Amino acid sequence: MSELTRRRFLKATSAMAAASAAASQGGPGHASAPAASPEEQQHPAKFRLGIVTYNIAANWDLPTILQICKAVGLSPVELRTTHKHGVEPTLTKEQRKEVRQRFADAGIECWGCGSVCEFHSPDPAVVRQNIETCKQFVQLAADIGGRGVKVRPNGLPKGVPVEKTLEQIGHALIQCGKAASDAGVEIWVEVHGSGTSQPAHMKTIMEHCGHPKVGLTWNSNATDLHDGSVAESFKLLWPWIRSCHINELYKDSTGVYPYRELFRLFREHGYDRVTLCEVGRTPPDPDSGQELLRYYKALWTELNK
Repeated sequence: MSELTRRRFLKATSAMAAASAAASQGGPGHASAPAASPEEQQHPAKFRLGIVTYNIAANWDLPTILQICKAVGLSPVELRTTHKHGVEPTLTKEQRKEVRQRFADAGIECWGCGSVCEFHSPDPAVVRQNIETCKQFVQLAADIGGRGVKVRPNGLPKGVPVEKTLEQIGHALIQCGKAASDAGVEIWVEVHGSGTSQPAHMKTIMEHCGHPKVGLTWNSNATDLHDGSVAESFKLLWPWIRSCHINELYKDSTGVYPYRELFRLFREHGYDRVTLCEVGRTPPDPDSGQELLRYYKALWTELNK
């Protein structure tokens, strides 16, 4: 075991032990929900654990990603743009067929493309360019057998009324949704960005959009929390949740994100899609990454009980 993985594993198990102790004692500061009741246990998980290549697999080529996911038992994969796998709109028709076949041969589902397309700029030309780039990713996702394209807002421009920006993002997403519908895929708007990641703002964006092929990627942010719970934000955004990014399933002394509560809410609502691991400030080598993902899966399984 690499020293990096050993440290992370020890940190994770220590956090789990502390979390369990706090839960059993009703200790303050613990953000996870109470243990599931017999009624709650009647809702088995229908969702799966996969990965976003950002950032843990940023330096792995596609064969390595698929080999590790198969070995660990993770599927599907969201392919984030700019990474070593090189799955970009510049691929030729034959290269796209090859990517699709690699996923099929590995038995791993391609969830889609993680773009950085964003629509909050006060410059209309920049917004138009991002819409066109999104359409390119839409076609790429369709060609490689993906299910959709992740986009995002990335903040609220200074000097522009908040409501105007939220409306602008929503209207831009309508065009992306039409392209996705034509290609047989979806658009997932990541709950992301300074200000824009506020659940109430994301709800407003989705109401301005209103396209059936445009949904949300829940992003496990601190902005989700109200008194240590995600329940209020979840209720607000649930009608649009189509994907989910999760990060460290453990935290340092600053607190614990309530993944047990989030997973319980997913089970109770019949969520049958994905929670995608998005971890790794420093991308690990394949061996360390594979070990880390094994521990991550074990912790995910424990939190999903």
